[in-house]
Amino acid sequence: MTGEDVAAAALRLVGVPFRLHGRDPRIGLDCLGVVALAYGQTARMPNHYGLRSRGLSPADPIVAAVTESMGLFPVEGSAVAGDLLMLRPGPCQVHFALAVGPDRIVHAHAGLRRVVLGPVPQDWPLIGHWRPLNPQEKTWPRSFSTP
Repeated sequence: MTGEDVAAAALRLVGVPFRLHGRDPRIGLDCLGVVALAYGQTARMPNHYGLRSRGLSPADPIVAAVTESMGLFPVEGSAVAGDLLMLRPGPCQVHFALAVGPDRIVHAHAGLRRVVLGPVPQDWPLIGHWRPLNPQEKTWPRSFSTP
């Protein structure tokens, strides 16, 4: 699966209702639900977290385990289609989004109560950014297991 495939899968989720801990598009998705479906993951993403995740960072063991098991590695610079972004919408909150280009993301927006496509909000600092482990192959891992 290429980054473009991931971005296309994310775009198909636009309009799905928001639901905290949501993993089923028929019921609703949260940010990790969008990530799981767009990456084609069949394993369960972590769901033991709150909307406010004080102190969560890219180095957190849960974040590191999930991104590493998905075959992603941290990068800097402009986002490309399919990149996973970790943003900080508020001082006690983190949020995951999928890049569909350098300045556009698909994400589950709690305030709008649905999955949306839009620009990266300027007041949401980027705190983590990942790409596939082996960019030369230009393929994305198909499955992973959580700790």
